Amino acid sequence: MNKKVMQHNKKRVVVGLSGGVDSSVAASLLVDQGYEVIGLFMKNWHDESVTLSNECPWMEDSTDAMLVAQKLGIPFQAIDLSEDYKERIVDYMFAEYEAGRTPNPDILCNREIKFDIFLQTALRLNADYVATGHYCQKATMEIDGKPVYRLLAGADPNKDQSYFLCQLNQEQLAKALFPIGHLQKSQVRKIAAELDLVTAGKKDSQGLCFIGKVRLPVFLQQQLKPKKGQVIAIPETAERYLKKGIPAGMEVDAYDQELLEDTCLVRPYLENEGEVVGEHNGAHYFTIGQRKGLQIGGTGKPLFVIATDTKNHVIYTGLGEDHPGLLRYGLFVPKHDIHWIRPDKRLQVGETAEYLARIRYRQPLSKALLSMKEKGLYVLFEHAQRGIAAGQFVAWYKGNEAIGSGTIA
Repeated sequence: MNKKVMQHNKKRVVVGLSGGVDSSVAASLLVDQGYEVIGLFMKNWHDESVTLSNECPWMEDSTDAMLVAQKLGIPFQAIDLSEDYKERIVDYMFAEYEAGRTPNPDILCNREIKFDIFLQTALRLNADYVATGHYCQKATMEIDGKPVYRLLAGADPNKDQSYFLCQLNQEQLAKALFPIGHLQKSQVRKIAAELDLVTAGKKDSQGLCFIGKVRLPVFLQQQLKPKKGQVIAIPETAERYLKKGIPAGMEVDAYDQELLEDTCLVRPYLENEGEVVGEHNGAHYFTIGQRKGLQIGGTGKPLFVIATDTKNHVIYTGLGEDHPGLLRYGLFVPKHDIHWIRPDKRLQVGETAEYLARIRYRQPLSKALLSMKEKGLYVLFEHAQRGIAAGQFVAWYKGNEAIGSGTIA
């Protein structure tokens, strides 16, 4: 009788078992903590024409996930989310690349798939929580008698994945558990080896979130048609670089609206600003800061992409990695693209705040000043940032807590 009552009081957690070592150990730790655990494998992609090899990664991953569930003695099922994934992630990615922007599929995958569709599926299974193998942590505090959930960096600085979760909201965080966030990767591998899990020695997955072993350029070329155009090199002495915004000495009063715009938004490049140095097969295959794939030699220093114009099929490049076109002191997030993980920290128009920010995964945090205006959020960096690309995400932190994020204009 008592045993039955115990079962009843157990909180139910659905774990996204991906077939990797991190989610395997996350599931094992939850079992140890006394939760009622269900393993769920998400199949997100099955267009076999775009994987790179004859391997079928999702089948291998699904089998590994099932073997882990068997070993841990937890129920397991696989669900096919490929239609939602195609619609919300893949189609969006192609539209963004076609428009000359650089999306981040991993951040979208967490916001749209793992913590939306997958979470809804878990709730239909009467789950109290969903858990993933992310290297990040969650804490709870109270404000005005209500719980507020905090998204904290993972304890392993080399693996911290809080940036990938920077679009989550309070409702999603309320239901999320990150069982391995307090561990180092080496400890996770050790636990998996001690439990003799099939995933213990498995390499971390590369390639697109959940699509498996696909390299992005190959993927894009299979979907977006080639369109030849010119590659133009902009000299570092170009007039546009002479009028430099004040390096962000963090004094926002020194910035009038015009200077803010100048610092945070890039005026479109024009073909007469530089000289033609070659041709390309499609501006939409390239992203800012990219150097590989241009296949233009004889320039001495390497060429880097500093801008793409997908309407006129032009790629603008700069010579050398310290070219001024690669470095910017600011960026802009339009009003509708600003997201506060902590809504209580939301800035009102006219307000400014100092945070630490990053514009890509694993990038060291950099001091930044956030200034909220009518149009949106201006982010000014203390040090120039390299390769700021439209469509990517900027995330801002206080210490090790992610406070908010936004899509770069």
